[in-house]
Amino acid sequence: MRLLSLNVGMPRQVEVPNGVVLTSIFKEPVKDRRAVRRHNIEGDRQSDLTVHGGPNKAIYCYPNEHYAWWKEQLPGMELPYGMFGENLTTEGLLETEVRIGDRFRAGTALLQVTQPRMPCFKLGIRFGRADMVKRFWISGRSGIYFSIVEEGEIGAGDAIEQVVDGPEDLSVNDVVRLHRGDEESPELFARAMRAPISGSWKEDIRERRAR
Repeated sequence: MRLLSLNVGMPRQVEVPNGVVLTSIFKEPVKDRRAVRRHNIEGDRQSDLTVHGGPNKAIYCYPNEHYAWWKEQLPGMELPYGMFGENLTTEGLLETEVRIGDRFRAGTALLQVTQPRMPCFKLGIRFGRADMVKRFWISGRSGIYFSIVEEGEIGAGDAIEQVVDGPEDLSVNDVVRLHRGDEESPELFARAMRAPISGSWKEDIRERRAR
């Protein structure tokens, strides 16, 4: 597993039909090494901490493996690394295999898997497509959010090594499937309720199952 591209971006104002939106969805690859401190990578900031960033969504990862699929779905569109707003474009980390609570050493930083990504309208702004949020969610290619367990530094080309297994056998993709109602396994549901998923995912899954 390795980091192919390190991408950062600061908040910017973007004009939309209904006014102006502040967003950090525009990430650009950087070639130098960057510090990983508290809730951010050096040179990167989130715009709306009510839905992005904070301790449990400090770093967003998107697998390089998904880019080829998206190029088929969106022919003719340029898809540089960072296009999905990810900080880390990786090789070898897939949502179907990475589990909630897994810990990875990336560069000298230690990161923990916390949750999938629930896309918001700003992804549509980045792609210039009103249907992009729906496409993203239906695809099941959610990407992976990390918290920062230990600060350090990171750069493109760094190896990524798993050092701790999550406490439950619950993949990031399992969380998405439970949330969407694609999976009804009582055993998987029980694992989800025990796993250290951050955010409102547990509550949402519980409510969906109750209905």
